[in-house]
Amino acid sequence: MDNSNLATIISTLQTILATTPLLDRDGDHDRDRRDLRVLPVGGIPDLETLEVQSRAQAHAIRTAAITTTTRQSNNETDIRNGNDTKFDSRLRTEFDPLTQLATHLSTDIIPFLNLSSLSPNYYGFVTGGATPAALLGDFLASVFDQSVQVHLPQETIATTLEVVALNQLVRLFRLPEEEWGIGGRRRSETEPDTKSKTKTEAEAETDQQRGFTTTPSTTTTTTRRNLGGGGTFTTGATASNVLGLALGREYVLRRAVELKGALPDDPAVETNYSCGEHGIAELMTQAGVRKIQVLTTLPHSSIAKAASIVGIGRKNVVSINNPKDPLQIDLELLESEARKIRDESGAGAVLSILVVSAGEVNTGRFATDSRETMVRVRRICDEYGVWVHVDGAFGLFGRVLKGDEGEAEAEAAGAAATATTTAAAVDDNSDAADKIGYSDIIRGVDGLELADSITSDCHKLLNVPYDCGVFFTRHKTLSEAVFGNGNAAYLTSMASASSDQIQSPLNIGIENSRRFRALPVYCTLMAYGVEGYRDILKRQIGLARRVTRWLLQDERFEVLPTSGEGENDTAGREKELLRKTFMVVLFRVRDRNKNKDFVKNVNKTGKIYLTGTVWEGEPAARIAVSNWQVDVEKDTKKIVDTFDQVLKQI
Repeated sequence: MDNSNLATIISTLQTILATTPLLDRDGDHDRDRRDLRVLPVGGIPDLETLEVQSRAQAHAIRTAAITTTTRQSNNETDIRNGNDTKFDSRLRTEFDPLTQLATHLSTDIIPFLNLSSLSPNYYGFVTGGATPAALLGDFLASVFDQSVQVHLPQETIATTLEVVALNQLVRLFRLPEEEWGIGGRRRSETEPDTKSKTKTEAEAETDQQRGFTTTPSTTTTTTRRNLGGGGTFTTGATASNVLGLALGREYVLRRAVELKGALPDDPAVETNYSCGEHGIAELMTQAGVRKIQVLTTLPHSSIAKAASIVGIGRKNVVSINNPKDPLQIDLELLESEARKIRDESGAGAVLSILVVSAGEVNTGRFATDSRETMVRVRRICDEYGVWVHVDGAFGLFGRVLKGDEGEAEAEAAGAAATATTTAAAVDDNSDAADKIGYSDIIRGVDGLELADSITSDCHKLLNVPYDCGVFFTRHKTLSEAVFGNGNAAYLTSMASASSDQIQSPLNIGIENSRRFRALPVYCTLMAYGVEGYRDILKRQIGLARRVTRWLLQDERFEVLPTSGEGENDTAGREKELLRKTFMVVLFRVRDRNKNKDFVKNVNKTGKIYLTGTVWEGEPAARIAVSNWQVDVEKDTKKIVDTFDQVLKQI
């Protein structure tokens, strides 16, 4: 692609955007809070309509382009007759079909796209927007169209930058670098200098600035230490959960075979005796295993899908939730299920993988409530050989709040000082809702670094374009045992030896082809950093809590869940709900008739967008705050006004 082609594309893009409600052409700074688009009369075209329309438009675009050229060609006749095979490819370099295409897109396609990513008032799926820096990175990723599945450090920086971006996320989520960091790190070692001249003070100072410790009587050698973590970018949390369960399956089966003493006598086979190499059936037979189960609490639906894909089975996803609080892990039940590896019944051992839900999809709540709980979970799982996977698609971002050791205590003290504040109107809500602190959220994600693998989504709270998930593990070699690509000669010969300890993405993930997802992540983290994302997250939590507070004060609504501490004490329950509110608000209208169509009627206004769900067998509504453009004051008012408007009209 030369510069003229790229300039044409950019110019066409500007033309398209100028005809859509994406750009603030009036200089009105509040236009980013415009209403969500109401679809044109007649609704979205169905498949048959769109196919007929597309064929007609394709003919028009190509015909118009050809008639603008000076060449007379019989190809026009061929195209009118639908015979595209005779279309002279040389013509494609002599005309520009993009102008006509832009008209078609602006007229027939774009009006029927939703604005979920563009509007801060979309509260449906947890699908943030896209920050300006992320959009820039995504555009460049498309322009340069890198293949990032083979690590070729002498040919492209793409895979190296991918590891840099992964490590930026490791730091954002405050995961210990020694265990979760990816690739290698330079390490300096000093030896007696018997061959070189003594360094000057200036040279020694330069060395210190570069990070090397030297003295005039020593020489410094640099080596690389291999960090323990592994990771890759994926299409999203579902794919990352597949990776987590696949590694868990490998781990628990391999350990069961070792405990059974059933490893093959052949050393060459023993070193590579894995489920990935020999299959799940052979290892289960050798280990005397009856089944593998996934233990969890109110999991996302992708866990059942992942269990199906890796051969565990959807029916082997087992609930271990606490009967007093179904969102929390019951540690006694966890141990009881994990103990089945010992096959005390003689029916065959049952192996377990634990999935910790960090951010339940309906409530935003966490399956653990403290580091102490995670330590107990880890101890049980170590004793019985259970793999621990965290599904932190959006909940993992709670770790962005964690700061100094005293932060949780300070926030808890702030909560105690402000929790008694009462309010009867929206304008009076802010004090209690904003100053309640983040101690419950911080405790809910504390200790997650003790897991074996972690899932998260970048197209959620990181606000990069679809699609982008991320997967981390503390067992990097296990990834290659499961996802190693085999012996494709053309790929093996392309991979070059490198001292950077970077695993080729080809051997640690599902796909053999993947776009440069790391670039938007890198761009947005470079632009806004940890502090920027902490500010975004606090605004998201602030809006969720403001709305929760208002709903609690309005007798027309019921905030969910209703069980928990202080359930018989209104003030106590209110404080608990505010403390535990992350960035999801679950509620329903008390009047069942009005509740039935409430979500549909709200969305019909085009002001805001919610999703409906079911909680304890009854319809409910969910607000998921995830867009980076959140404005707590304006968005609270818009939600309140819209709810009032809808309920008055029903």
